[in-house]
Amino acid sequence: MSDLHSDLQGNWIWYELLADDPHAAKAFYEAVVGWSITLDAMPMSEPDTAYAMITAQDGPMVGGMLTITAEMKAQGARSMWLGYVSVEDCAATLEAIEKRGGRVLMPATTLDVGTMAMVMDPWGAPFYIMTPVPQPGNGPSTAFSPTQVGRCGWNELHTSDQASAVGFYTGLFGWSLPGSMDMGGFGTYQFIGKGEVTLGAIMTSPPQSPPPHWNHYFRVVSIPAAKAAVEEHGGQVVHGPMEVPGGDWILMGIDPQGAPFALVGGADPVEA
Repeated sequence: MSDLHSDLQGNWIWYELLADDPHAAKAFYEAVVGWSITLDAMPMSEPDTAYAMITAQDGPMVGGMLTITAEMKAQGARSMWLGYVSVEDCAATLEAIEKRGGRVLMPATTLDVGTMAMVMDPWGAPFYIMTPVPQPGNGPSTAFSPTQVGRCGWNELHTSDQASAVGFYTGLFGWSLPGSMDMGGFGTYQFIGKGEVTLGAIMTSPPQSPPPHWNHYFRVVSIPAAKAAVEEHGGQVVHGPMEVPGGDWILMGIDPQGAPFALVGGADPVEA
């Protein structure tokens, strides 16, 4: 078995939106986050379906968008965001996930960019794992960055069993636990990290929260400007804006197709 705690194991490398209406999703997220979304960037085998590429304003590709087909919908697919975690060996990590009580939702598939599989942790939170193939001219993924606009800046797991989830993910990916924050009646907010970088946190789902899921916070220049764009383009703000330790502000919302999303950024209402 390959080393499950290698440098490759446990990095967030890509973010993917499943969308019913790609044109509507493009209009919404370009206005809210400032991305450029190229539809039909990668034709797929399903008729009238293609994989769209999401590009940050300064150039790098940071994610993709997959149109939900009728077959996917029949199998329970819904509009949502999913993150990709890199692994040294996709097959070995799938075996480890199942041994720890997780499930394989989509078997390993190999494409030019690597081998990937969709999985679900034992409490119901879905995500992808991927063994990437380095692409000519491309360096390491910059889809996750704690500071850069247009990237995911924070990965937050909402789960029904925080202590067991911490053990599950640290065992799989070798994540460190750089500290925690007391949230009073909501328990603790357990930070997770890799090397010197804090990746996000694992927390107990608050009352009336959606089923267990990973919440990915995309960084914008201005949270007030993003809030206005969310509301102007048919989305809903369900929490925030709220200031968090370190001076950032966050909000959580639901896009017009029902996908939960989250944003992090500054408090200045005027974009630079």
